[in-house]
Amino acid sequence: MSESPASILLIDDHPLLRQGIKQLVEMEDDMVVAADASNAADGIRLAIELEPDLILMDLNMPEMDGIEALQKLRELNISSRIIMFTVSDQEDDVVAALRAGADGYLLKDMEPEDMLARVKQAALGKMVISDRLTTLLAEALRSKKSRQSDRPDFDSLTPREKDILRLIAEGLSNKMIARKLDISDGTVKVHVKHLLKKLNLHSRVEVAIWAVEGGLHKG
Repeated sequence: MSESPASILLIDDHPLLRQGIKQLVEMEDDMVVAADASNAADGIRLAIELEPDLILMDLNMPEMDGIEALQKLRELNISSRIIMFTVSDQEDDVVAALRAGADGYLLKDMEPEDMLARVKQAALGKMVISDRLTTLLAEALRSKKSRQSDRPDFDSLTPREKDILRLIAEGLSNKMIARKLDISDGTVKVHVKHLLKKLNLHSRVEVAIWAVEGGLHKG
């Protein structure tokens, strides 16, 4: 974590939940809630204005839901890490969020200390996902692969793409990968785009789960 606390923006239409998270975060020295919003439109405005390190956003909100807000934030090239924080453990919701560019997906039934630990990991640039969803996604990915003729082919990747795949599997962000490999963020983005296309996968989380399932992350 950097010397200044990681800034967090909360976007959720439940005031009690926002207050509860703020009280939890206030107990930590290395994180701070910079602002909170009760709807997606206000959240997007605050994200543009504040450029927080991390956005914690609900999936089900009136007028504009979390997926639509996530897509808009990515279209605006908001560089903040965006974590969906929701009650929904439905496969369709999880997959839609990750394909829209979420950096993680956490369920609201987590114990407070577990939630706080995951938020800290996310603020550090790690990909976070609730444990039981990892199993769900692995099963969905296996089912998808069994239906496809274009199965992921690790050998089709260049040595650099294989390096990046292993770091994605460790949960590292583009910025952290760039720092570790001593290349630019832009170069990492290009490599990630190419490896997703070659593997016929749609998101970093799919890549990570596929790599871990196949033992490919160990090098």
